[in-house]
Amino acid sequence: MKKYRCMICGYIYDPEAGDPDNDIKSGTSFEDLPNDWTCPVCGAAKEDFELLEE
Repeated sequence: MKKYRCMICGYIYDPEAGDPDNDIKSGTSFEDLPNDWTCPVCGAAKEDFELLEE
C-alpha cells in the first residue's frame, strides 16, 4: 500500500498502521480515508499530502 506524507509537517500516513487515534483501522488506504480526515499532527487537509515514492 502507498504511503503519503504531509507537506506541512512531514507526518507519514502508513496504511498498514492506519490512524487509531482517529478510529482509522489498519489496512485503510489513503484514498479510502474520509474526505474530512486531517493530519493527526498538524491538522492539515488530505489535499496537503503527497504520495511518497518508494
